[in-house]
Amino acid sequence: MIADSFASSQSVAARPPGGWLLPVRVLLFGLSVPFLVRRGPERMARLLEPATPPRAAADPRTAEALARRIDRWLRTGWPLVRRGCLTRGLTQYRFLRQAGFDVSLRFGIGEVNGRFEGHCWLVQDGRPFLEKQDPRPIYTEMWRIGR
Repeated sequence: MIADSFASSQSVAARPPGGWLLPVRVLLFGLSVPFLVRRGPERMARLLEPATPPRAAADPRTAEALARRIDRWLRTGWPLVRRGCLTRGLTQYRFLRQAGFDVSLRFGIGEVNGRFEGHCWLVQDGRPFLEKQDPRPIYTEMWRIGR
């Protein structure tokens, strides 16, 4: 199934960053998110940033295509890979940054249905990236990774 979704995504981008092992790397990273979070925010941020500065990626549509593939691969890994914005956000941030896209990861807290909840989301060019609805009116940003 992973190979099928990867093969079908080849038409969107000629060669995705990370090659044919990218779906496996995404799933392994998704599995590691609970352990990564336990490291604390500063250490987690250092671990998420690429070791070498990534080359600049040109086409913003490629970022969207890569992020959507990452979502599909993470869903494929359920129930081993946890669902939710934290796994999705950390994993997308890691692989989009490695591919050279200038994104940041924001963490916020807001009141939803009378309860305080946390949320994280990606930002590209100053706007939430691939969010169903803009989280900024609901969640107050408390911390960020990247610009």
